Amino acid sequence: MASDPRLTELMHDALSGRDGIEPKKMFGGTCWMLNGNMLCGDGTGQFMFRVGKEQEPELLSLPGTEPVIFSGRKMGGIIWVDEKQALEDGLDHWIAIARNFVGSLPPK
Repeated sequence: MASDPRLTELMHDALSGRDGIEPKKMFGGTCWMLNGNMLCGDGTGQFMFRVGKEQEPELLSLPGTEPVIFSGRKMGGIIWVDEKQALEDGLDHWIAIARNFVGSLPPK
């Protein structure tokens, strides 16, 4: 996953000052971890959010979303949201959805 420095900065700004969140280089880009679990990331023209398998079908029905596929394998419970849609909805909206799921996981 290639990274877009502008999107990295937008996500960094949206997440700054939140407890338990740290950036980590993964998949050729930047991901943010909540208590050691992947929360979200950025790509070229899109943001990645870990939303959980239960919410995934409903969220994939929304405009601007698609499943995350790495090396031909679908990553269950993780979705892409295109930049325009994510910014229109507000990054805080998508971060809250991801945080709701990831916050329920045990810390690593």
